[in-house]
Amino acid sequence: MSLGIAVSYFDRQTLPVAVAAIQRDIPLSNTAYSELQGAFLAAYAVMYAAGGKLIDTLGTRRGFLLIMIWWSLACASHGIATSFGMLLLSRLLLGMGEGGGFPAATRVVAEWCSLDQRSIAMGIMNAGTAVGAVLAPPLIAIVLGIASWRWVFFLSGALGLLWSLAWWREYFPPSLHPRLSDEARHEVLASLPEPVESENGPQIPWIQLLGHIETWALVIAKFLSDAAWYFYLFWLPKYLYDARGFNIKEVGYYAWIPYAASGIGCLAGGWFSAWLLRRGKSLNVSRKVALGLSAAVMPSILLVTHVPVEFALLLFSIAFFGQQSWSTLIMILPADLFPRSTVGSVAGLVGFGGAIGGMLFGFVVGYLLDHGFGYGTVFCAVSTFHIMAFLLIMVTIPVITPISRPLKANA
Repeated sequence: MSLGIAVSYFDRQTLPVAVAAIQRDIPLSNTAYSELQGAFLAAYAVMYAAGGKLIDTLGTRRGFLLIMIWWSLACASHGIATSFGMLLLSRLLLGMGEGGGFPAATRVVAEWCSLDQRSIAMGIMNAGTAVGAVLAPPLIAIVLGIASWRWVFFLSGALGLLWSLAWWREYFPPSLHPRLSDEARHEVLASLPEPVESENGPQIPWIQLLGHIETWALVIAKFLSDAAWYFYLFWLPKYLYDARGFNIKEVGYYAWIPYAASGIGCLAGGWFSAWLLRRGKSLNVSRKVALGLSAAVMPSILLVTHVPVEFALLLFSIAFFGQQSWSTLIMILPADLFPRSTVGSVAGLVGFGGAIGGMLFGFVVGYLLDHGFGYGTVFCAVSTFHIMAFLLIMVTIPVITPISRPLKANA
């Protein structure tokens, strides 16, 4: 699953890294660039929620296969674009496909992992974001050095299709896995914190899930923190091009460094929360201490525009580390709070909130940069988002524990 997430992040980095080459054929202002990313995130938001439902309905194995085939073909379609409108359509299609990735990851964790294993497992899966993002700048720079930018998208799409075949061959839920012995199957199922359900569990309507304050807290917290994350993710290469004078080769050399730090953050956040659990701390304390420490490093991004580029990359690395440590923990909370049959749906709603936050803030960034405000104003804003999200969780979810109020399935 972690490699599938890596492929998805490689795919979504193709446009940001290749944008300087694309602009030679298709002119793009900052506003137009933000509109392309907004199209991706709008579709991503809708399909994050719908993809979560799809995963809960079809099951993780079949649902994720369909999702990955879709986004791989959508990524390849960028390579035939000859206008802004065609690029916009391709971004919409890519967002539709990639929306189901993280709900599927959250459900995989719920299907296979005990409470003390979940944050580590999610950290490993979330580290796939860093693998894809780290590989993207140098590999895309190599492709751009020997071929047209269109081949970046063709090759990325082909990689996704190959991985989808591997997923179908290798992944099964524990109750159906053909290569598990009866003893190993029993051990896995016995370690789960709730009774095992079938691959297609009872369906809980969204309206009922939205009746829980825990759902809204996670959605709004993700709205805030992902507004910052998608700015970092989509605008870092462009910032290096525009504000620091980097060329494609230099972006290939250096832009991977913050993404590598994000991978360490994924693993560190998950490991630290699990370590606290093993030391006898409650689930509530283990999650909130790790979340609070992750949020605490984010204001350091304020200094980026005031330091030389090597220190700016260090500050980006700190912010990427904190963000992905935070993200690992936020993504595991639906599995901590809700029954397994609803995890995909809740994770989908949470991701919907995050993508909407990223989309709206992306439009704000494009407007600000095209109207003379500069990157300093943007970094000032994003430095506060994780702090606000953490305070929201502290106030609205006093104790992180499985909800006790009944959830009723559709008849």
